[in-house]
Amino acid sequence: MIIQNAVAHEQGLSDLWAPRRAFWADRVAHEAAVRANLLSLDATRQRHVGRSPHPERIDPETWESEYALLTRPGMVDIQLDLFHDYRTNVASYPKWQAYLRDVQPPTLVLWGKHDLSFTVAGAVAYGDDVAEAEVHLLDAGHFALDEAAPQIAELIRGFFAVRRLETERSAE
Repeated sequence: MIIQNAVAHEQGLSDLWAPRRAFWADRVAHEAAVRANLLSLDATRQRHVGRSPHPERIDPETWESEYALLTRPGMVDIQLDLFHDYRTNVASYPKWQAYLRDVQPPTLVLWGKHDLSFTVAGAVAYGDDVAEAEVHLLDAGHFALDEAAPQIAELIRGFFAVRRLETERSAE
């Protein structure tokens, strides 16, 4: 498994998730807050830039094109429906964690430590479930590939090289 800023543990959800959790509990009462928190141009830019120490590495086209898509007719309602359903992912976290603990799949975690939405604790938690997990905290935000593609590519190549050696050894 290769995981890049994708949570499977509640501790990986930042404070940004408070209005989103309220939305899950009472959609009508909290929809306006989620629209502002998730679907505004500023929020879209923040998903890409976050607290990055290198915002110049992030092409503005990434958030501008995402925002253009989000503002197409009917798209906001689709995104709100999808986001409301995200609560089912969180409810499934214990099952995902049990799988990780039981199966111990080879796991590489590549995590932008400046992510505003998903915390470093979410990355570290994978290592709690998978004893041999490789967890790398990168000097990047949520979309770490925008800022650290060469480093990520090298880590993935190394991860696969180790898996290949393990496979060859077990075949002998």
